[in-house]
Parts: sequence; C-alpha cells; structure tokens
Amino acid sequence: MSFFRAAVLLLLTSALAGCGYNTLQKQDEQVTSAWSEVLNQYQRRADLVPNLVNTVKGAVAAEKDILDSVVEARAKATSIQATPELINDPQAFQQWQAAQGELSSALSRLMVVVERYPDLKSISGFSDLRAQLEGTENRIAVARKRYIDAVQAYNVTVRSFPSNLTAKMFGHTPKQNFTVQDEATISKPPPVDFGTPAQPQPEPKPESPG
Repeated sequence: MSFFRAAVLLLLTSALAGCGYNTLQKQDEQVTSAWSEVLNQYQRRADLVPNLVNTVKGAVAAEKDILDSVVEARAKATSIQATPELINDPQAFQQWQAAQGELSSALSRLMVVVERYPDLKSISGFSDLRAQLEGTENRIAVARKRYIDAVQAYNVTVRSFPSNLTAKMFGHTPKQNFTVQDEATISKPPPVDFGTPAQPQPEPKPESPG
C-alpha cells in the first residue's frame, strides 16, 4: 500500500513539474523578491526628501512652489500602501506608479532649479544628500529592471500552454508590470525658462477725438 502511495505521489509530482508547477513557484518567488527591492528603493528615496527639502529651502526660499510640489508629491506617493498584493491589483498599481512618477518629476524640477544657486554647494550636507539621491535613483532603475524581467518571465509561464492550466488550477494570474513609456512621460521634467521674464506691454492710449 505504501509503495502504491509513493508511486502515485511520484506520478503527481512529475505531472506537476511537467506542467510548470515548479517553474511557477520559483518565478513567483523571484517576482516577490524583486518587488520587495523596488519598494525598498522607492522608500529610501522618500526618506531622503524631507532632509533634502529642509537643507535647500533656506537658500532657495524664492522657489517655494517647487519645494511645495516636492513635499506634496512625496505625501501622495507615501499615502498609497505599497503591499505585496499591489502587483495583483491593476488599478492600485497604476495609482502607485503614477504617484511615484509625480515625485520623480517634482524632484527633477527641483534639481534643475538648484543649479541656479551655486552657494548650495557650500551648505553642509547638501552635496551628500544629492549624491545619495542620485545613487538611489540608479538603484531604483536597477530594481525596476530586475522586477520587469521577473514579471515578464512569470507572465509568459502563466499564459503559456500547458503551464497556463496549472496556473489556473493554483490561482496564479498575470502580475502588473511597469509601463516604462508612460512613466518616462510622467517623470520628464517640463522645460524651465530661466531667462528674463517678458515685460508687460503698455496699453495703447485711446485716440483723442478730432
């Protein structure tokens, strides 16, 4: 009897392996790990923002709108609970991605503006914060690429035959991925003109009656 059970178990194991079960489990874990790293890097960036704003706001007080936009974008980005389940919710994932894109855009505008203030380089901690922010943006890019690759591999397995049958049986569905093109558009800073603002033209005087 025990031999029969062992044979059945071996047969089921082989069948599941042949239908992609083991591959799905492995790729699912890879996606989860990659997503966790994405969240860690975005959180690292969010943690840098308050110190960055506090460091530069004295020197760039005239740029209050830019500073406020960074603070507001950070608040919006961190208000969305980034859980492991987020990648299984298309609407929530898009909202989170859009909020992170807005923060990227706000930070890009701030970095453009601070170039107008060379004295910032002498402020204690600014150069270090800027280097940390740049390093974090690089780590975000690496983490996103790893996540994109992991999700692509997983989604192909979920949609391919015969592993799609196994995926359906065990509740595996395609996961959300970054829309790189859309985020690039969101993150692109708008053009900033630091030239002399145009002076208003005087209104023409009414002609005196002849």
